[in-house]
Amino acid sequence: MAELLRSLQDSQLVARFQRRCGLFPAPEEGPPENGADPAEDAARALGLGHLSDANGKGGGGPANGLRRVSAPQASVQKYIVKNYFYYYLFRFSAALGQEVFYITFLPFTHWNIDPYLSRRLVIIWVLVMYIGQMAKDILKWPRPFSPPVVKLEKRVIAEYGMPSTHAMAATTISFTLLISTMDRYQYPFVLGLLMAVVFSTLVCLSRVYTGMHTVLDVLGGILVTAVLIVLTYPAWTLIDRLDSASPLFPVCVIVVPFFLCYNYPVSDCYSPTRADTTTILAAGAGVTLGFWINHFFQLVSAPAESLPVIQNIPPLTTDMVVLGLTKFVVGIVLILLVRQLVQNLSLQVLYSWFRVVTRNKEARRRLEIEVPYKFVTYTSVGICATTFVPMLHRFLGLL
Repeated sequence: MAELLRSLQDSQLVARFQRRCGLFPAPEEGPPENGADPAEDAARALGLGHLSDANGKGGGGPANGLRRVSAPQASVQKYIVKNYFYYYLFRFSAALGQEVFYITFLPFTHWNIDPYLSRRLVIIWVLVMYIGQMAKDILKWPRPFSPPVVKLEKRVIAEYGMPSTHAMAATTISFTLLISTMDRYQYPFVLGLLMAVVFSTLVCLSRVYTGMHTVLDVLGGILVTAVLIVLTYPAWTLIDRLDSASPLFPVCVIVVPFFLCYNYPVSDCYSPTRADTTTILAAGAGVTLGFWINHFFQLVSAPAESLPVIQNIPPLTTDMVVLGLTKFVVGIVLILLVRQLVQNLSLQVLYSWFRVVTRNKEARRRLEIEVPYKFVTYTSVGICATTFVPMLHRFLGLL
């Protein structure tokens, strides 16, 4: 068993997967002769395509097959793409496990599909992600080594690897969605299961392809998620009644997550893990608090029937698409405005309180500044998404 675990954690296994999918490290460059680029010559000689580099947020990608020039201070790892189908497939799949997906998919689900389903998704996602993020900084297992692995993303390199929170998030969202809808809506279960498997598999494989995780990291994330879903499933019905909790409930929703963020495990060096964890917990607290506000002040009508109830999925029409996109755009614009306003205001207050120079961006990484401003900002975003956006939709006649 120990030998199997070591083999699954081996960086060479990741490198072999990348090579099979057409991703290769660029040959080492030497002094150019007669103005020629030896790396490009080697790439052409091998028939491997054009050189690219992993720079910018998320690693970027090949621009028209041409080599990019990065800023001098950037650490660039050059690579060669032979199979562009796998390259774009896995880069897109990796984006499905990042913040940009969740900040769009979860609100879209709330505004256009089922707010009660959205709340369940958010709460389970927050729980799983918090445990995954904590486990990284407790275990402190390294990411795959480079070389031999080609790393396509730079933002999370400073984080530890085990477990893969991308794998955990994708598995959580897809299978929580499947389990929560199979008794609430009428659709072929096999089709839903296939979609859940394909979605989570693509995200998991993308973490290996981008060189961010070993196979063991990914499998560990899937296993932890499966255990958490099984253990928490009996309590899922309680999530549907959180909005009717006591008046003291909002205090717990704010205090407990903030305490967990402020007492996050200390890392040997700075990484975005604590900030990401604060964002996740704060968003979950905001969503939960927003539902409580809606119920307490009777801002929305209660569901016609208790969950779960079988419903037929209505046919998709042009009017539904236009209405859904309009609600989504209106909601996202309001969320971005609130996010920017609250972030700027909270940073100004904290900078003044701790007497920090406003232009000192490094100060944002200090515990006493990073956690409060992130928590206040994304709690406000969660409340806005669940309370104020639906109110705006109603005011504009979109409901």
